Order: sequence, then C-alpha cells, then structure tokens
Amino acid sequence: MAARAAVSPGATTATATRSRARSVAGDLLTLTKPKVQSLLLFTTVTTMLVAGEPSLWLVLVTCLGGALSAGGAGAINHYLDRDLDAIMSRTSDRPVPSGRMPARMALAFGVTLGVASFALLATAVNPLAASLSLGGLVGYVGVYTVWLKRRTPQNIVIGGAAGAVPPLVAWAAVTGSVGAEAIYLFAVVFFWTPPHFWALSLLMKDEYARAGVPMLPVVRGEAETRWHILLYTVVLVAWTAVLPLLVPALDLGAVYVTAAAVLGGGFAVLAERLRRRADRTSALRTYLFSLAYLALLFAALVADARL
Repeated sequence: MAARAAVSPGATTATATRSRARSVAGDLLTLTKPKVQSLLLFTTVTTMLVAGEPSLWLVLVTCLGGALSAGGAGAINHYLDRDLDAIMSRTSDRPVPSGRMPARMALAFGVTLGVASFALLATAVNPLAASLSLGGLVGYVGVYTVWLKRRTPQNIVIGGAAGAVPPLVAWAAVTGSVGAEAIYLFAVVFFWTPPHFWALSLLMKDEYARAGVPMLPVVRGEAETRWHILLYTVVLVAWTAVLPLLVPALDLGAVYVTAAAVLGGGFAVLAERLRRRADRTSALRTYLFSLAYLALLFAALVADARL
C-alpha cells in the first residue's frame, strides 16, 4: 500500500483560515436578513417599472443601495436585539447571541452598510432617494427597534412605516420626486404590515412572552389579535381594490384592480377564518398568503402599467 502523503501544517492552517472566512461571510450575510430583503427589493423593482422607463443600470444601482440600507438596518437590529435573540429559540443561533461574532462587529458592519448605501444612492441615483432610504433605516432602527418594540403592542403599526419606504425610494429614483402614486404604494405596504406580522406573532407568542416583547397577542390576547388582523385586512382591501375606483387620478387600471379584489378577497377569507379558529394552521396560512399577496399585487401593478 502506498504511503499516505503527509499534510503540512501550512496546508492545514490555510484550510482552517478559508473555513473561518466562509463562516464569517455567512454570518455577515445573516446579519443583513436576506429573506426579508427579497420582498423589499421586489417592491422596489416593480415600483420603478410602474414609475417610468428606468435603465437597467438605474434599477441595479437603486436595488444595491436599497439592499445595503436594509442590510445595515438588519445588522444594527441584530446588535440592539442581541439580548432578546438569546432568549428566543428562533433567534438564539444568530451570529451575535450565539457568540460567533462580537456585538461591536455587527454594529460596525451595519453602520458601514448604511453609510455606503447613502453615499451610493446620493451620487449614483439622487439625493431624494438617498434621504428616503436613510429615513427608512433610521425609522427601523431608532423608531421601531429602540423606541417601540419593547414598549407598546402597536410597535408593528407605527414602526411598519419604515418597511413601507422602498416604494418611495423607487419612485424618487425614477422621477426625482414623490407623487401621489408613490404615497399610495407606501400606504399599501403600511396597511399590509400589521396583519402580516400579527399572524406571525400568533405563531411566536410564547417566545415573545418569554423575551418580554409586548407583541399584541402577548398583551391583548390571541382573540383580540385575530380581530385586529381582520380589521387591517379589510382596510387593506378597501385601499387596494376600492380606492382606485374612487380616485381616477391614481390611474390604476382594470388588471390591477381585479387582482387587488381577488387577492384581497382571499386574504379577507383567511383572516375571517383565523378569527373564528384559534389554531396555528390558520395563522400559518394567513402569514404565508400575506407574503404571496404583496408580491402578486405589485406584479399586477407592473402588468397593468405595461398593458
């Protein structure tokens, strides 16, 4: 049998270094919350296509700036919520609470991404888009994470404005201004946020309670939360499917209004079913449908604008 070649200490060290680098890179990516970003970027792209005829370069650089901003907000959130994340099983393996990454590194990474986002958008897009994106970051970190999340069950309602900023950034990137259409789309995401996150909070109620986070199901109970989900869903359906018929100036056509009515009807049926049934399956179905709802609604916007 041939002698097995000896592995040099240098080769072993190099392999360990590469493995460590991959691990750190993976943790840095986790800090940016890529799953959350995907829907934000989708609303950005679709809004840009509705706002005008943006070049591929403008779409790419706006999305990159938005990703950096959202990633920075996510990383700073990891830093600020590290004590809560350590308590909740869903988040305890995140880079900071697990001990894989120093808290200050996460903070520095988040601030760096935020600064890079503002610089990129201000120079390659326009100052308005950059300012709106920065406002979203500050709103998510300062208003939602620091001020509201640990203080009031209405944290999602008020703090949801930060997550609704991408359509404003997208519209400003294409037109250089924020018109009524952009504000309308901002409100779509704003009204969508509470039923979306409250459905998730029903699934995570025990963990939020253990961590001391005053989410609506923890403070007001599951029954009232289900009523709130239905209420905001009805408001969302009215805003998306009825208001365009009453305000022709929004210039939203039959494709969008039909899609809004069909999707909204499905959302309302699930919300009403959740109100009547206190089970995890109904909450999960409502949560998952809410994700598809927003994506399909914004896709319908593009189809309506292009037909």
